[in-house]
Amino acid sequence: MFRAAVRLSVSGVRSVTRTQPGCQALLASRCYSHGKQETDEEFDARWVTYFNKQDIDAWELRKGMNTLVGYDLVPEPKILEAALRACRRLDDLASAIRILEAVKHKAGPNKEIYPYLIQELQPILDELGISTPEELGIDKL
Repeated sequence: MFRAAVRLSVSGVRSVTRTQPGCQALLASRCYSHGKQETDEEFDARWVTYFNKQDIDAWELRKGMNTLVGYDLVPEPKILEAALRACRRLDDLASAIRILEAVKHKAGPNKEIYPYLIQELQPILDELGISTPEELGIDKL
């Protein structure tokens, strides 16, 4: 009697498991890109506009940089220029140096990116009176 009950329950379980793969296939298919794709120029313009806000505060600056650093890219020099000018408006030298350190870290093993960015940003750094981490000697710590 017990053996017959187990056999019937096992066959019932098999019939239930046979219907589940069809349901799982429906759930596994998702469309994530419903929105409009942003071009590189629109992306750059959005971040330059964000950092060029005259009423930006230190929290918004840090939040913007954390979001920007979270992307899988190294920011363009014009975005970094806007961020460094925002640091100057806030009189926040520490954030400006952190931005340069974050960019160096984002460049990672690619040794050509960071010197290129510093070369492009050098006139702005001189104008704003911001030293690079290498000039300050904190890159060796």
